[in-house]
Amino acid sequence: MKKSTLAAAAALTLTGVLLLGGCSGGNGGSGDDGDGGEPAAGAQKVFFLLPNTTTTRFENRDAPLFVEAMKEYAPDAAVTVENAEGDPTKQQQQVEDAITQGADVIVFVAADANLAAGSLAVADQAGVPVVLYEHDAVGGPAEAHVLFDALAVGQAQGERAAELIEGMAGDGLKVARLKGHPGEYGTNQYQKGQDEFLEPLIASGKIEVVCEQNITNWDPVAGQAFIEDCLAQNDNALDLIVTMNDGLAGGAVAALTTQGLQGEVVVTGGQNGDLNAMQYIVQGSLDNTIYKNLSVMADAAAQVVASILSGGGVPSEMVNGVVDNDFAEIPAVFLPVENVTIDNVGDVVEDGVWTWEEICQGAETVPVCADNLG
Repeated sequence: MKKSTLAAAAALTLTGVLLLGGCSGGNGGSGDDGDGGEPAAGAQKVFFLLPNTTTTRFENRDAPLFVEAMKEYAPDAAVTVENAEGDPTKQQQQVEDAITQGADVIVFVAADANLAAGSLAVADQAGVPVVLYEHDAVGGPAEAHVLFDALAVGQAQGERAAELIEGMAGDGLKVARLKGHPGEYGTNQYQKGQDEFLEPLIASGKIEVVCEQNITNWDPVAGQAFIEDCLAQNDNALDLIVTMNDGLAGGAVAALTTQGLQGEVVVTGGQNGDLNAMQYIVQGSLDNTIYKNLSVMADAAAQVVASILSGGGVPSEMVNGVVDNDFAEIPAVFLPVENVTIDNVGDVVEDGVWTWEEICQGAETVPVCADNLG
């Protein structure tokens, strides 16, 4: 899969686009608030299909944020949230069930990008528009793809890793790479971005990648097991662990903790800005996370869905690129990302994602926490 961007300026102005008023697509009664209640008769139906439970952001943050945003932009629509629990076959059944229940739009977070074509084809045959959310979905049609710029995420991860490596003395530093679900567009883009900064360091002999592996379904437990094996193979002598999201970073931290190495081996390359990641950063167990403002993402997706419900299609002013999913060039809404370290951890507090009390739980005496609590 390939991504192209229309203009850099478009991404920079996206926040302004998201501040525009949304259009309401409802013609019936009150919508389902996502708590499992029955939708009112005649309400337009939106199904938000999640991929798994291992990446906790989708159930804990994306789903409730999307439901709330839909109340603003399409207050009469009913939103149903379901989770495939990592099973693409189950997810296709959920698509078929949504169609049977009269879905007007399906928001689709693929459980497996390379096994999503069947789900997309079923929806297309039924005439139900699909909006892809974050994860790519290969081999089928979709109206739009709302996602954070995956290449920019990988570049930010790689740049930070390179900064840390260049600050370490000596050559032949031992690095482990903990990568995402194999074959995904996102995983491939993250690696491409990271490699821009890591490959020159490998070529120069500054670092040696002693362990690397893709982790199916981004499973933190599997990530922990891999790092534990890597530590055993290298007599606990790792200098840096480069990951691709907060769950995998947490798995790496857990592996280090079992060996009494938490905070001694640098872990970098988190992604999403989960609460655990923010806590690890202030505790010194994780160097950074690539922060994604999920409120902005849910808001953008809700605007796209509301416009489709009202008959307006995908808002052209929101589209700032395309994603080629090996079937078609899907209109894309690329969202910006930010690297967060101990130096700017307060940005997520300013955005209202987490509070200092939440981030600093158990770390109240750490200087950044002591300066900002109470």
